[in-house]
Amino acid sequence: MKEIIENAKEHFEKLVSEQLERVERMKKAGDWTDYSSLKPIIIGFVGGDGIGPFITKHAQKILEFLLKEEESDGKVEFRVIEGLTIENRAKVMKAIPDDVLVEIKKCHVLLKGPTTTPRKGDKWPNIESANVTMRRELDLFANVRPVKVPELGIDWMFFRENTEGAYVLGSRGINITDDLAFDFKVITTQGSDRIIRLAFDYAAKNNINRVSVVTKANVVKTTDGKFLAMAEKIAKEYPQVKWDDWYIDIATAKLVDPARQKDFKVFVAPNLYGDIITDEAAQLQGGVGTAGSANIGKQYSMFEAIHGSAPRMVEEGRAKYADPSSIIKAAALLLNHIGFTEKSRKLEMALDICAQYEKKVVLTGRDTGATGEEYAKYLMETLQDPNLEDKWNGYQK
Repeated sequence: MKEIIENAKEHFEKLVSEQLERVERMKKAGDWTDYSSLKPIIIGFVGGDGIGPFITKHAQKILEFLLKEEESDGKVEFRVIEGLTIENRAKVMKAIPDDVLVEIKKCHVLLKGPTTTPRKGDKWPNIESANVTMRRELDLFANVRPVKVPELGIDWMFFRENTEGAYVLGSRGINITDDLAFDFKVITTQGSDRIIRLAFDYAAKNNINRVSVVTKANVVKTTDGKFLAMAEKIAKEYPQVKWDDWYIDIATAKLVDPARQKDFKVFVAPNLYGDIITDEAAQLQGGVGTAGSANIGKQYSMFEAIHGSAPRMVEEGRAKYADPSSIIKAAALLLNHIGFTEKSRKLEMALDICAQYEKKVVLTGRDTGATGEEYAKYLMETLQDPNLEDKWNGYQK
């Protein structure tokens, strides 16, 4: 018994030491990247696994189309980064191979396809999630996801903490004995401050008068309690923004309550809870295949589809029919983040027209519908329509 406890103490001591070092790094973090001062802005494309390379190439073509002039002028540069595949990761037994990480860090922003995370019973070794590792290595602390369903009056923005909570040590738990296992959850003052502040800043700058904080602080009193206490403290700096707090269980229920949906505006939550409510919200929008995601840090940012790599579609020969909407929405978020706000707005309009209104090209995920390439061409044709904005405004009425 004594030896078992000493081994557990040694394991926990190492984790505590690592997290204290992370806190010090956050304290020393520099200023936000000023994209307007960069020439060129380097945009990296990472295909990922399964359907990832198929849908990423469609989003890449659209970005190249929209930024053709900027690329010619040397304002942007495109790079394709190879090697972030499950086969390569399993070969070197790393979530992100060292040489791939070097190339990733040479880019300012990334557009990334879904990657496979091994799970018990599959053929891959138990390596850590590439997403979790990338967020940690690049300090992408904010996962930002918009969800809009106009006919339901839904216009939500989610701020999910990305680098701590229940996921930061997700592969670092310990089996004390065959009968007892521990996992660990981490919440820091610095990590909570920056994600909560980002949510309140967004609300204040966009004249949005509500931020909803989601935790389970009534039960998980120490870590979730710290997050909620930080929200209460930061909210005092934004008297123009009302805020409320919700527990994750009732929050998930109220997101599907027609009587309450219109009331919500901006959400902020620790990692696990943010993961849950953003997938639920995306389902209301039409499924996770319709939602893009931004992972924001002060130095780097990464934009991605929020769904998985769908290996079955590849195995069944259906990858070319995969819906690229999610990663194209992520591309729109990327454009907005690096300063091309008008191009981002037009891409969002084109996505709305093609997917919600005109529906001239329909995706089914099978040969009963269009291919991703055909859908991307439809989007680009829509983008070239000189009456794009008038058409979109007409549909809003």
